[in-house]
Amino acid sequence: MSKVIITCAVTGGAHTPSMSPYLPVTPEEIADQSIEAAAAGASIIHLHARDPETGKPTGDPAIFQRFLQRIKGATDAVVNISTGGGGPAMAIEERTLAAQELRPEMCSLNMGSINLNLSELAQRKREWKHDWEQPFLESTKDLVFRNTFADIEWIMTNIGNAGTRFEFECYDTSHLYTLAYFLERGLVKPPLFVQTVFGLRGSIGAHPEDLMHQKRTADRLFGSDYKWSVLAAGVHQMRLAAMSSLMGANVRVGLEDSLYIGRGELAISNAQQVSKIRHILEELGMEIASPDEARQMLDLKGGGDVGF
Repeated sequence: MSKVIITCAVTGGAHTPSMSPYLPVTPEEIADQSIEAAAAGASIIHLHARDPETGKPTGDPAIFQRFLQRIKGATDAVVNISTGGGGPAMAIEERTLAAQELRPEMCSLNMGSINLNLSELAQRKREWKHDWEQPFLESTKDLVFRNTFADIEWIMTNIGNAGTRFEFECYDTSHLYTLAYFLERGLVKPPLFVQTVFGLRGSIGAHPEDLMHQKRTADRLFGSDYKWSVLAAGVHQMRLAAMSSLMGANVRVGLEDSLYIGRGELAISNAQQVSKIRHILEELGMEIASPDEARQMLDLKGGGDVGF
């Protein structure tokens, strides 16, 4: 049995408002929590950046540098930079600027446009940290997060040509077929790191049948050419991670995907979630991949060939 790769998504973009005091926002907070998550067992750290003054998502490489330098100096974790977290209103060149300039080992890449409706979050009573958050969430009833075939090809060409490989985020079955199309065209090469996403309003559901359907489809389309990983949002996070691991999946946790560690209990850090899923996996008899083992499994270029 292959070792399990744990990815930790440390902080989100505009889709992750300040609903928890434990969500890292400043570069210092993001660095601290990334280092702790790596120490807890995460071999891949998935990262967005935020303007430390406004809390808004940003693709500014200078802000990324403020935490990437520390993370690289304190851990050997694989750094995975978002290509979508700069905000849905940004042009593709702007929201991917950090990935272009910093040439990380990995980037996330959404494999299609999605209707991402987060408006229910705006109805919950809370003290909003930033004045833009509640209106943004309310507006998502009419949000299309764009990633067209042209956008995807642009990212594959302009970022992939630097040796960066991708975490292919697939929010529905059609996204798996889109990835198969680009594989057939030769724009990507195996092993594909396929991150199937469950439980967001606008994506495939989080029922066990949905999980198994995505696995069957990926097996049929990619055979032995891919490594499977599972991301489940909110309350579904740990349950689907545990279930999918028994089916051979790698897993992703982190405060970007869920702010909780248990029913009604906020997670106090990303490391707490990593420790919990690691404990579950090890109790099930699985071994956790180190960063270098993850690099080998995913054929990454190594941390010495990046721009930070």
